[in-house]
Amino acid sequence: MNSSPKPDSSSLFGRMAESITKFSGSTAAFVSATALVVVWAITGPLFHYSETWQLVINTGTTIITFLMVFLIQRAQNKDSLVLHLKLNELLAATQGASNRLINAQDFSEEEIKTLHDFYCVLAELAKKDNDLGKTHTVEEAEDNHSEKLAAHAE
Repeated sequence: MNSSPKPDSSSLFGRMAESITKFSGSTAAFVSATALVVVWAITGPLFHYSETWQLVINTGTTIITFLMVFLIQRAQNKDSLVLHLKLNELLAATQGASNRLINAQDFSEEEIKTLHDFYCVLAELAKKDNDLGKTHTVEEAEDNHSEKLAAHAE
């Protein structure tokens, strides 16, 4: 028995938004939109390419685009949150991983820059050591690098 709740199962808007998002990314949606534009173009001579004829496609596409921006953003927010949760789970479950990175998406830009700089230093030291899997901290990498330099100097 699966005890995990279905996402957005209690929300009519959630179910509707998910269905529309899935459909809008499908081949059927693209073919439908293309067919609509072709029909609109074919009717041009019938309506003498009037301003109203042009306004129909402009208004329709503007409204659809406006609404799709919000649906796309909603889907991206959900996907991003799920991705962060999965990464947090991996960090929490991995021996030797830094728990300080759990919920890193909530860090300030300054904190993110500090962590980025830390990992850049770590990467540079790991490159010098030619062993990407051996070190876990800048201090360990610096010690390891110093030991190798000392060994080569002897």
